This record gives sequence, C-alpha cells and structure tokens, in this order.
Amino acid sequence: MPSSELRVEIDLRSGLAPYEQIRSQVVAHVAAGRLRVGDRLPTIRALATDLGLAPGTVARAYRELEAAGVVTTRRRAGTVVADGVSPSDVAARHAAHELVRAGRDAGLSDDAILDVVRGALLHEPPESGEAGR
Repeated sequence: MPSSELRVEIDLRSGLAPYEQIRSQVVAHVAAGRLRVGDRLPTIRALATDLGLAPGTVARAYRELEAAGVVTTRRRAGTVVADGVSPSDVAARHAAHELVRAGRDAGLSDDAILDVVRGALLHEPPESGEAGR
C-alpha cells in the first residue's frame, strides 16, 4: 500500500493526544488488514504536514509503534509495518495497553491490574486448541 493511502484523522477536540490518535489509528489499520507487513507509512514530515501537526508529534507516535513492534524504521526504506506482526497480536497489545491505562487511571496498582486479568482468564475458558497458549 503506498503511504498516500494511509488515512489518519486528528480530532483536536478529543481528549486523546494527537500522537496517540495517530498510533491507535495505525494499529487499527494493521489489525484490520488495511496495512500489511512491508507496507510503508508516510514520512514523519509528510504526515505532519498533511495533519497540520509538529513533526515531533508524528515522531513520537512512530517511536511508540516501533517500541510495540508494529513498525520498523530503516534508513532508506523508511517506516514500514514490521515482519511477524499479526493483526490479532496488534489488537491484543492495544487492548492490553488500554486496560493498563484504565486501571492506572482508576488508581489500581500494577499487581491489582494483573489480578483483574487473572480473574478474567479464570472466567473465560479457553477455546478448544488454545489451552496452554
């Protein structure tokens, strides 16, 4: 997919920071299969210009995407969707980050957040063939 086809929209009235809006929309594109392994994202400068944002805002989103293993940046190739990332992995990582953020916003400790996850796992039996994963 050429980078010009990536659709990202920023809502400045949203309570969500612009870099987080970029990050979450790229994750959503990967999870939906609209971005696939090797697809190139726009350059930081190009996306910043298109969105009317500072390049540092886009750079932060790209850094977070790279840290999560969603994209990789290579000198001449630019920023591309990382090899080995599956849409379900991306969706699960995103959900986990959202859970941690919500738990911390609610004042829970990291151990309490883990207890919530363990409790949910106990109440949701694994589907056949998934036990032990």
